[in-house]
Amino acid sequence: MTVRRVIGLALLLALPIEASAGGLGLKVFTEKATPPCAICHTLEAAGATGEVGPSLDELKPTKAQILEAVRTGVGVMPRFTDLLTEEEIQAVAEFVHKSTGGH
Repeated sequence: MTVRRVIGLALLLALPIEASAGGLGLKVFTEKATPPCAICHTLEAAGATGEVGPSLDELKPTKAQILEAVRTGVGVMPRFTDLLTEEEIQAVAEFVHKSTGGH
């Protein structure tokens, strides 16, 4: 097997993991979190048009900023550490970060 084929195969095998992480992040953003992030935030990738919190498409938060906000809360936004697993918190942070092209 050539190096190019090995790399291609490795990338193909990684796609389901990436897709499932994105799928979980989307589910947390739109359904799992209580209240769902989509109620308050605008995020085009999730079809969310909330107007209570900032537009995440405009804010383009870093992953660290998202993790901090989800874990500790910001303003009227509650903290989600008692409501979501660490896997769900990581997934929603990754989903938002990738969706917004955050820095």
